[in-house]
Amino acid sequence: MKVVIDTNVVASGIFFGGNPQRLLQYAIKKDFDVFVSDEIVAEYTEIIQRLAEKYPDRPQRLPLEPFISSCKFVSPKRKVTACRDPDDNKFIECALESKCLYVVSGDDDLLSVKNYEGIEIITTAEFLHRLNLS
Repeated sequence: MKVVIDTNVVASGIFFGGNPQRLLQYAIKKDFDVFVSDEIVAEYTEIIQRLAEKYPDRPQRLPLEPFISSCKFVSPKRKVTACRDPDDNKFIECALESKCLYVVSGDDDLLSVKNYEGIEIITTAEFLHRLNLS
């Protein structure tokens, strides 16, 4: 199973727990393959740093590095304009390049796309349910 995970899911898993944290733990154990691009990892890193500064008293439930280390890197060659928020297109581009079945997100702009060329954009809960991990 191949998947791309949106930044809001990664940030939620690292700082707040719940299903996003479970998803990251499964990814680290390599229960499925997570694909990223340099652009996606840069966004993960920037947002995690920003949240760490904003919530200095909130411990990180998971460090970012083991998750990043478990991911497979691709360099998307195709640009798309599928999302209302153009910044979200990078997740679909990565999914296309790596031939993923899913983009997992909690972002309404990305979730509103629902399906792009056979790639389903679904929530963390939906993804865990489909893998019988919920």
